[in-house]
Amino acid sequence: MVEIQLHSERLCTDTLVSNKFIDDYMPQANGEFVKIYLYLLRCMHSQTARCTITSIADRFNHTETDVIRALTYWEKQGLLSLEYNAGRKITDIRLLALPNAPTDAASGESSSSDSNGVPAQAALSPSGLACASAEASVPASPVPATVPVKRDYTLDEISAFRKDPDISELFFVVETYMKRPLTQNDVSTVLYWHEELHFSTELIVYLLEYCISKGHSSMRYLDKVALSWHEKGIHTVEQAKEDAAIHSQAYYGVMKAFGITGRSLVESETSYIKKWTQEYGFDLPLIREACSRTMTAIHQPSFEYTDSILTSWHKNQVHTLADVQKLDAAYSQTRKVTVKTEDAPVKKNAFNNFNQRSYDYDKLEELLLTTSLHG
Repeated sequence: MVEIQLHSERLCTDTLVSNKFIDDYMPQANGEFVKIYLYLLRCMHSQTARCTITSIADRFNHTETDVIRALTYWEKQGLLSLEYNAGRKITDIRLLALPNAPTDAASGESSSSDSNGVPAQAALSPSGLACASAEASVPASPVPATVPVKRDYTLDEISAFRKDPDISELFFVVETYMKRPLTQNDVSTVLYWHEELHFSTELIVYLLEYCISKGHSSMRYLDKVALSWHEKGIHTVEQAKEDAAIHSQAYYGVMKAFGITGRSLVESETSYIKKWTQEYGFDLPLIREACSRTMTAIHQPSFEYTDSILTSWHKNQVHTLADVQKLDAAYSQTRKVTVKTEDAPVKKNAFNNFNQRSYDYDKLEELLLTTSLHG
């Protein structure tokens, strides 16, 4: 577990929140994402706060994936930047100055703080994680919100929706799949998919079929998948099926290449596959080739080792197996030149031409003593 160190030059009992954040960013953000951001601001003002993805998740009863999704969202909004280590673990969170947010003298905010209320001179740790404000001279442009606000519908609103035959039938279908009556929170979640994410009834039904077929029937898991589809721009059953097929092929392709049987992949392993297929855009043959090279090199499955190979290929603009062959050929040529230089014959001179003799010093000493005794 990577422990995140937060650094600030002062200890404060209050947390300052920019009015610009409240006015422009908070209304359109997921409420859980807002909690994470406010908690980061609070941690910046506490030298004793212990910050890890796990501790933040425990604090709000979230999964670590939920926390990472929130951090990624705020990074897209331009309010923070993230840095990762070789194992794709977050090591640095830098709170960025809000664009075009002047200091509010009336509110008592000092000019030495940025618009988040974080000291502009917050220290950066060279080895651990530092969570600090960026210089105001390098503002980040906000990215339009991609996740609609999720809210709880009132009983009167739910009652009004139930009068719509299509919505009422949708609730019935969901209850049938879930095999239980829906709670008020469940109903609000279904309405969020339908009204805010603009999922059709058919897509919601497929969402239920897809998740339950994988052994997941909790509303929390269903909501995660729904948000993932929305972020990918999936709004039809055909798009969802295509995405599922790609993921399934890569999932089972990696398991086969690694010889993994008798268990499912854990979340940290599937996150690597998601990275390779979605972030890097690699197809299955490339991923299987990297898995094969991993097994050849270390003789055991290692998602970390495979990730190092694929990351190297991604940096070298590799897109096909033919590109891999070209990269291998270039490396081999470089290696030959290096070996040839190392093995170049030493130029002969008079000293090198002399045949060096090898002496047995024990026998020489014995000979010397014998000669001395009989001399």
